Parts: sequence; structure tokens; C-alpha cells
Amino acid sequence: MLNIEILPVLLRFLFGGSAVVISTIISKKFGGRLGGIFAAFPAVYLAAILGLSIDYKGSELLLISEQLSKGALVGMLADICCALTASYFILMSGWKKGLVYSLLLWAVLAPAIYFAWFRF
Repeated sequence: MLNIEILPVLLRFLFGGSAVVISTIISKKFGGRLGGIFAAFPAVYLAAILGLSIDYKGSELLLISEQLSKGALVGMLADICCALTASYFILMSGWKKGLVYSLLLWAVLAPAIYFAWFRF
């Protein structure tokens, strides 16, 4: 069975949900570009690190945090490509298809970057 602790899940919920709400408010008040900066807030990453600190201590926490950080870099590179192509695909195909195309690109790029980077 899965061993899921409530505190790490609540942290992810609070960080992620707060980031989405703040991003939306800033987008409506100050425009999409500024809101987009807050949309990229690493809420899930921070919550994951905090969650790890509950389960791990000392050098084991450092090792697992380093592994998580390397994986986050892969995801961020794929996110950048997704964001750049989303604007193109959305303009060319509409927001629904454009979003699907850019997310499919992310789904291909993230594993490709991961295996290219960590293959050795």
C-alpha cells in the first residue's frame, strides 16, 4: 500500500494553490506577462523539498534533495520549451489545440532531456 503522509500533501496543496491564485490576481491586475512570472513560481518544488525534510535527515536529506533538484532542472528546461511553443501553437491553432500540442511536446521533451542528461 501507499504510505502517504498528510503534511507533505497539504504543503503541496497550499504552495501550489496559493501560487495559482496569486498568479491569476496579478495577471488580472497587471497583465499576463507579470502574472506569467508568478505562474512559474516553483511551488511544487519548494513543497517537495519541505516534504522531504520530514522523511529524511542529515546527509540522506542532502542526497535526495540534490537528486530532486537535478530532476527539477530537467522539468524546468521542458517547461521553458513548452511555454515558448505554447504561444506559437495557441496563435496558430487556438487555445485548446495549442495547449494540447505544447503539453504533448513537454511530455516528449521531459523524458528526452532526462535520458540525454542522465544517461551516463
